[in-house]
Amino acid sequence: MPPEQSARFVAKMEDVLSVYQRPYDPDRPVVCMDEMSRQLLKHVREPTEAKPGTPRRHDHHYERNGTVNLFTFFEPLANHRVVLTRDRRTKIDWAGCIREVLDTYYSEAQKVVLVMDNLNTHGLSSLYEAFDPAEARRLTERLEIHYTPEHGSWLNMAEIEQSVMARQALSRRIPDRETMKQRTTSWQKQRNAADATVDWQFTTEEARVKLKRLYPKIDN
Repeated sequence: MPPEQSARFVAKMEDVLSVYQRPYDPDRPVVCMDEMSRQLLKHVREPTEAKPGTPRRHDHHYERNGTVNLFTFFEPLANHRVVLTRDRRTKIDWAGCIREVLDTYYSEAQKVVLVMDNLNTHGLSSLYEAFDPAEARRLTERLEIHYTPEHGSWLNMAEIEQSVMARQALSRRIPDRETMKQRTTSWQKQRNAADATVDWQFTTEEARVKLKRLYPKIDN
């Protein structure tokens, strides 16, 4: 990795890691955000449910029924996550999710400290494309954004949550958006009720040792 690129990577990495070391503050909750697209698949034939001595069976043929986008917001120190289902992944969709999260789930917080990747839809300008200037500014003032570095999506704890959700709730075919919403909502309620979270242990100090090769060499 070229020195300039390495410097950008470690700067953003250390910024995110420093955010993760902050103590819990309900006025400034740290929330990780990530998204993923899922294909909707209909069964051509209804599967045969499992019975004693007989496993569940389904036909390998299926019918494609479009896609949906899942926006995941995860607050690790509160053991809380929200999954929002949208038809697309545009700037307008992202902005709408941000407003819903701020006004519905964090209406009492002064600011939400948002950790996410630097996708072109994930920016404050998206709020101005979606809402009138006064509303966009209101939402902007309630956000403190920290971007993970390019090729550093593993630093986003929401990505870990999405991996868990995919294994636990999305492993079977899901035919339509409403079923997807029901499945993800049920999963998030169960996981929130169980106080499940991510036990993040990676710190800046460890990064400077384990990822020493990524840090630019300084000639004294």
